[in-house]
Amino acid sequence: MYSVFFGLIRVMVFYAFYSATTDKVPLTYSQAVTYIWMGQAMFSMVPWNGDSEVQNLIRTGNVSYELLRPINLYNHWFSRAFALRTAPTILRAVPMFTIALFLLPKDYEMMFPPSLGALAGWIITTFGALVISCTITNIINIITLGSISGDGITRLFSAIVTLSSGMIVPLPLFPEWLKRILIILPFSGLLDIPSRFYTGHIPFNQLYIYLIFQIVWVILLYGLGRWLLNRKLKGIVVQGG
Repeated sequence: MYSVFFGLIRVMVFYAFYSATTDKVPLTYSQAVTYIWMGQAMFSMVPWNGDSEVQNLIRTGNVSYELLRPINLYNHWFSRAFALRTAPTILRAVPMFTIALFLLPKDYEMMFPPSLGALAGWIITTFGALVISCTITNIINIITLGSISGDGITRLFSAIVTLSSGMIVPLPLFPEWLKRILIILPFSGLLDIPSRFYTGHIPFNQLYIYLIFQIVWVILLYGLGRWLLNRKLKGIVVQGG
């Protein structure tokens, strides 16, 4: 219910903005409202934190047991991140979509996809967003290996990800100079791209462009994570235990 409450507050802010502005806005009001509800529904998928259990293993020194197991540590943590991002997102998104689509007043409700292409584009890019999220979650976990506590990196990533993904303000509403920077970062692939496909703001015939964008970032972030982990493990010092 907290998600619904804060979602309504944000919708009211945008309602006031759209009612008062006379300038041309990149998103229609319905698209902006849907963008907001999409962010509320997909909040658990956005990598604003790492895996708390992995970070606790690092803090206590019990990560040494993980290093003794005959497993690929990166892929093991990646699988954990996939579960961490998928299950809570489904449990949160289903009731959120139900409320936002059917139970809210007309000015505050979420729109349906305008076409089957929009729905398909959203589903495909949401899966891409999930994989990007898992690679970023792994990077947060790996960076924690270099510190006693992961609180600092978690708070830093929380601020960067929520702002740069469109969670606070939809990216199309940012100033043009800043928007040009944000849309090339991997964070735009987390919420902005799926949301704009869902609303029809991005036509389905451009799906291949944004899918390639997500795939490229997945490859780069996956490679970066593997490189960081290998480097950290060479000089790891276990605290505690």
